[in-house]
Amino acid sequence: MNASARRYTIFAALSGILAVGLGAFGAHGLERLLTPDRIAIFETGSEYHFYHTLALLGVALWLQHGDRRWLRLAGRFFWTGILLFSGSLYVLACKSLMAVDVSWIAFVTPIGGLLFIAGWVTMGYAAYTSRS
Repeated sequence: MNASARRYTIFAALSGILAVGLGAFGAHGLERLLTPDRIAIFETGSEYHFYHTLALLGVALWLQHGDRRWLRLAGRFFWTGILLFSGSLYVLACKSLMAVDVSWIAFVTPIGGLLFIAGWVTMGYAAYTSRS
């Protein structure tokens, strides 16, 4: 396994661990603490976290067949999107539990969404320009 494939496999594994842990925490640990609309926000963050963890795994698997610059860029877009999109939704869902105002983080969420889109576009471009 080349270095890029190994790195993205590790990213995907860590992201998967976090996605499962945070998803379980949201489903079982927050149900008595948050309103249903806040739980729904948390669940949206968790769903997109899982989807893009699978995208990271796809990048890792594809990188085993050769290191491609565009594919590595797609992977960077995906993991940064997870941090910004899902992370901001996790924080927004739990803002009533925090002692500080974190409402400003709502401005980060669309940036994460754009990074997800950029990741898919870049992955498509990597496939389009692939010679093998």
